Amino acid sequence: MPTATVRASAAPRRAARAVKAARVARDVRMADGDAYGASGTSFYTTTEKQESYDSLDFILDAKCKDLEVKMVIKEQLDACADITEALRSALVTVEGSENTFGDAQLSVDVIADNIMWDAVRSSAVVAWGASEEEPEVKPCNPKGRFTVCWDPLDGSSIVDNNWAVGTMIGVWSKESGSGENGLIGATGRDQVTALIALYGPRTTVLVGLDDGVYEFSYGCTPEGCQLPDGTFEPWICSRKQITINEDSRIFSPANMRAGAELPGYKKLMDYYIDNKYTLRYTGGLVPDVYQQFTKNMGIFTNPTSDKSPAKLRLAFEASPFGLLVEQAGGKTSDGVTGGSVLDVRIDAVDQRTALGIGSKNEVDRFNDMVVGK
Repeated sequence: MPTATVRASAAPRRAARAVKAARVARDVRMADGDAYGASGTSFYTTTEKQESYDSLDFILDAKCKDLEVKMVIKEQLDACADITEALRSALVTVEGSENTFGDAQLSVDVIADNIMWDAVRSSAVVAWGASEEEPEVKPCNPKGRFTVCWDPLDGSSIVDNNWAVGTMIGVWSKESGSGENGLIGATGRDQVTALIALYGPRTTVLVGLDDGVYEFSYGCTPEGCQLPDGTFEPWICSRKQITINEDSRIFSPANMRAGAELPGYKKLMDYYIDNKYTLRYTGGLVPDVYQQFTKNMGIFTNPTSDKSPAKLRLAFEASPFGLLVEQAGGKTSDGVTGGSVLDVRIDAVDQRTALGIGSKNEVDRFNDMVVGK
């Protein structure tokens, strides 16, 4: 694989030609002066265009010293690429089956989950796998080193609207925890890495590496992104060592039904409104938390109450995002004790958790007003 940098095209394209241009092979790493993989129009975005972008191999060689971790990252990125292509062609229909929670499975759920299972079962380094669709740890390669847990397509309730959805992936050593599969008895802090894929107008994936969180963007042509030597690379590094600021002016409030029982949650909403915070909430965990890495700020809140208990999965959702947010300088709360969600012991594959996650001072505010810690 080439390890050279990927150069960005300097020629802008007008919007009127976009549909026609989409039907032919082209380099879309620069459009109207904006860097591919980052928004250049948002008020909160400070990302500037670059003359070149590093390839995936170049970054992994420099920033991921463990060869087997590097291998599992590349395998999972390949799976995210396959899910991207599937989403571009699959219709959103009811599959006629249900997951273990009794939810009707959509065609895209099944496709994405099958792609993930194919990836872990064919891997030389994955010993165990578990899907949020069927929360049971299953054997893969007995000689493998890792346990991989994933939510194949988070956002089933909004995917029919063609809104952004995503895949969440946590990777543990099979030696973690108290059981043979590396998950039960472990915590989110035991993860060796995590990946969060966002499928929107473009596909971007956050990856935890040795010295921080990096974002990789998937090429928008079947051939990938062209390198200076004329070869193609499917992934480029669009942002490096991403950080989340301690303060935020963006809020994403989930499980607002709990506000009927939690006066502190209603007061927190009033605080955001009175202080003119910007609401950015889609109902999809991936886009609602992922924006903290693009805007470098944010707070996502999902408290729990007796009548409106939190439903987020600790292993499949909260742990992968928690690892990356804390690695980027943010903070997490388990929504009950006020401690980090990464320190909550995983006692069941389908264990649920409340969650406050994002900018440090905003998570502290969530703890003070809602959790009471």
